[in-house]
Amino acid sequence: MSPSLTILSLQHNNLSGSIPDSWGGTEKRKASQLQVLTLDHNLISGTIPASLAKLALLENVSLSHNQIVGPIPSELGALSRLQILDLSKNAINGSLPASFSNLSSLISLNLESNQLENHIPDSLDRLHNLSVLNLKNNKLDGQIPPTIGNISSISQIDFSENKLVGEIPDSLTKLANLSSFNVSYNNLSGSVPSLLSKRFNASSFVGNLELCGYISSKPCTSPPPHNLPAQSPQPPSKPHHRKLSTKDIILIVAGVLLLILLSLCCFLLCCLIRRRTASSRKSSKTAKAAASARSVEKGQKEFETEVAALGKIRHPNLLALRAYYLGPKGEKLLVFDYMTKGSLASFLHARGPEIVIEWPTRMKIAIGVTRGLCYLHSQENIVHGNLTSSNILLDEQTEAHITDFGLSRLMTASANTNIIATAGSLGYNAPELSKTKKPNTKTDVYSLGVIMLELLTGKPPGEPTNGMELPQWVASIVKEEWTNEVFDLELMRDAPAIGDELLNTLKLALHCVDPSPAARPEVQQVLQQLEEIKPDLASGDDGASKVQTTE
Repeated sequence: MSPSLTILSLQHNNLSGSIPDSWGGTEKRKASQLQVLTLDHNLISGTIPASLAKLALLENVSLSHNQIVGPIPSELGALSRLQILDLSKNAINGSLPASFSNLSSLISLNLESNQLENHIPDSLDRLHNLSVLNLKNNKLDGQIPPTIGNISSISQIDFSENKLVGEIPDSLTKLANLSSFNVSYNNLSGSVPSLLSKRFNASSFVGNLELCGYISSKPCTSPPPHNLPAQSPQPPSKPHHRKLSTKDIILIVAGVLLLILLSLCCFLLCCLIRRRTASSRKSSKTAKAAASARSVEKGQKEFETEVAALGKIRHPNLLALRAYYLGPKGEKLLVFDYMTKGSLASFLHARGPEIVIEWPTRMKIAIGVTRGLCYLHSQENIVHGNLTSSNILLDEQTEAHITDFGLSRLMTASANTNIIATAGSLGYNAPELSKTKKPNTKTDVYSLGVIMLELLTGKPPGEPTNGMELPQWVASIVKEEWTNEVFDLELMRDAPAIGDELLNTLKLALHCVDPSPAARPEVQQVLQQLEEIKPDLASGDDGASKVQTTE
């Protein structure tokens, strides 16, 4: 390689083999001038060569989306001019080198989706220029170093999907520039600092069973009340005696008799008032009880009618309602089939790194969800209104079953509004719902499009990427013609065989999440296009006719 070369950019190719370990020169006149090295999105294997540390002028290194293994060489800590280091989406293991604290010019450190272990070094606070710190989806343990709170320039922190323990340090509340923060799916405990819980939504903290205070359903227990200090005892005063005269005694006796007389009068007056009140209350209560009995009866009949209608709905991709319970105090329980693989959300985002979800499985899920939604719209005239990956359950054969459909008929208007707001915070709501608050078939299609993007990218919609929600982020990447950046790394390994299917599904998903409701397709059109993209998963009938008639 020519010593005068300043930029080596070979990303998005099919380069294979290992990176040579012969960088830099041995003599000063042969010292390399290389400043930018980008080899991301290839098929490179082997380890990171320690000789990269000899490239003293290096400012930008990107080796992401490859198959690199082994530990990160501690020698890289000598790259004092390095500003961007991206080693994400590889199979790098070992510890995060303590020598990284010497990278004084570092602005962005991205080590997402590797197999790094052990603790996060306390000395990272020496990186005074650091803005982005992404350690997502590794095997890091130990506590979050409080010293992170000393990096005043930091704006993005992602420690999600690791094995971190302990409490979230209060020192992080000092980070005035922090705009993105995620510690979800660890083993953290204790109370979330109030300033962080106010600045970031619940998706930044979920998946930590012992963490509290970030959402109303997980409040922290209040600390025991502080005992007031005992007052020092006053020294007893000396008793003062005075003999009572005959006049004093007469006045005391008269006062006591007067008090007894007044008390007796008050008692008799209270008894009279209570008797009159009880009489009028009894007649009023009788009338109210009759009216109330007629109204509970009415609510129970309406509930039973709606539940009976929902219980008759049968489709292979809709979760069957089997029974219900209506308790004496108005409590209501619904009984559904048990799905062994849980929700699509956990299937996608809570799996171990050794579990790979192939493209045919993802497409099978997308088509199944679309068939179920198509049946609801066309045959049952039901708008779901809360379609998320958490409301899609998977059976043993990974068949998708939509749940929670029709529940809006069983709840109050205020409860439905709360559900819409919750779905919006998770990134599934169409933009117009923030104003109208009334779901329809086109808002359901928008939610379906988000779920398709979730299957394509592997990213949860509730976690903003570069400050954008998932549909906006995908659209921006496609606009820049960096489409391959969108897809989950697992899918890109089979890109030569499934590339056309991925692109066509991506275009369809973006069509579904169009900001204009009128521009979105109907769900029947979505199903038809999906079955054309993946004809081996299509059947002869349309989604509306695929009804399961057996109980």
